Amino acid sequence: TGELKPANTDPQISRNGSTTADLDRGVVEDDDDDAAHEAAGMNNSLASVDKKKQRKRSKKKKSKSANRPARGIKQTTPPRVLLSTLYPSGYPAGELIPDESTSRITDEESRYDSHLWEEGFLADYRQAAEIHRQVRQYAQKELIKPGASLLLIADGIEDGVRALSGHQGLESGDGLKASMGFPTGLCLNNVAAHWTPNPGGKDVVLQERDVLKVDFGVHVNGRIVDSAFTIAFDHTYDNLLAAVKAATNTGIMHAGIDARMSDIGAAIQEVMESYEVEIAGKSVPVKAIRNITGHDILRYHIHGGKQVPFVKNNNQDKMEEGEVFAIETFGSTGKGFLRDDVGIYGYGRNSDVSSANLHLSSAKALLKTIDANFGTLVFNRRYLERLGVKKYHLG
Repeated sequence: TGELKPANTDPQISRNGSTTADLDRGVVEDDDDDAAHEAAGMNNSLASVDKKKQRKRSKKKKSKSANRPARGIKQTTPPRVLLSTLYPSGYPAGELIPDESTSRITDEESRYDSHLWEEGFLADYRQAAEIHRQVRQYAQKELIKPGASLLLIADGIEDGVRALSGHQGLESGDGLKASMGFPTGLCLNNVAAHWTPNPGGKDVVLQERDVLKVDFGVHVNGRIVDSAFTIAFDHTYDNLLAAVKAATNTGIMHAGIDARMSDIGAAIQEVMESYEVEIAGKSVPVKAIRNITGHDILRYHIHGGKQVPFVKNNNQDKMEEGEVFAIETFGSTGKGFLRDDVGIYGYGRNSDVSSANLHLSSAKALLKTIDANFGTLVFNRRYLERLGVKKYHLG
């Protein structure tokens, strides 16, 4: 068994935000190539290799000419150049964590693997990942600053995603081809997840001492990249960001075919809770939040049926070949437990529920709009109003 090594062993945190890992709310590196979302079939243990192999592999990578940006074309600020224009020969492959456990493959598994990857699977994920990377880099450099409105930050991120994907989502069915995977989450301080600006709400302005979690998704043909980062302008919280970043990368390293959720969670918690944060002269331990988890991602469904806890647990579920996971971790200087607050983040269509029992014409019309524009993707009230939908509360 090879020694597990992180893709980036430097835990330093930029003031402009975390850099790689998600999922969702994890902290990651911006040069991470979206390592937080890995197909389990491509992400097992990172086996140790000798220096000669490393040099040879690096040389081969440098000589590769495919999947490079088109000459003379650069992304604009704000990002508005179609990604397909920037990468006419194919999208960047991202960071691959090799799976060298070839001895486990049987003839039966090989036959299964022959039809495992659907057409366009990797191309769609690579396109979505590159859109996410370019938009989040723009957000970190240009949008997210003290004094900025959270509504303007959300609109700026979502406008960028729609522009780079080439699908504004204003025509019926257009948003199902490519667009936002779920609404932008902008959570301040003790709010961990699932808050977004909504119509009629008080506009919130980002302050110098705030800790902001930015979480947004991009989908291409229903294949969703779910990735997040954290920004703190106050260096007091550098160690908190470092703890979550290290914990997230630990989760990524332990993910892979046949990896058990219990083992992944225990490894994440051990790393997370080895950190402390000094606040007002007092050392405060970082705690892994125990009642929120990472998850698998299905096509057009941000949450599948599997959970990836980031505390020690008894979940014996395994990751399987071909699955896609969001490895997200949450660290806190508080009690390490979340409670529900007021407000609604978004809505998702339950595809298993029939519309036969709908009697109000307003409800039928609203459901028709939802099915045509979002399907089972999560949406919110801002998205409905953008489509010109009115009086949707009754529906």
